[in-house]
Amino acid sequence: QVQLVESGGGSVQAGGSLRLSCAASGRTFSTIAMGWFRQAPGKERTIVAAIARNGKGTYYLDSVKGRFSISRDNAKNAVYLQMTDLKPEDTAVYYCAARRTTNTIMVVTRTFDYSDWGQGTQVTVSS
Repeated sequence: QVQLVESGGGSVQAGGSLRLSCAASGRTFSTIAMGWFRQAPGKERTIVAAIARNGKGTYYLDSVKGRFSISRDNAKNAVYLQMTDLKPEDTAVYYCAARRTTNTIMVVTRTFDYSDWGQGTQVTVSS
């Protein structure tokens, strides 16, 4: 099992930036594919970005391409989501998630493929 703790959320105005961090513990981080999800009130939890074990494969939701960037530091057991040019529609609770895998290049995008989740961090973007 992997324990995940997100941080870095907050309230910003449209056009602003935030950097979310997710600290992982409990398992060798380099064996884990990671993802960032978000859930707005009344909506389903959806993938925002994902990154492979080796950090070279990534996935982005179309609406965040060019604005968000996912990265990981296996030495620090952490994954990050740099968010720029934030829009009100980015408002949601953001979760990081982990999936153990033997595949170093696999990018995991489906919610039910992830086994471990953080508690979430709120991001609020005002217009």
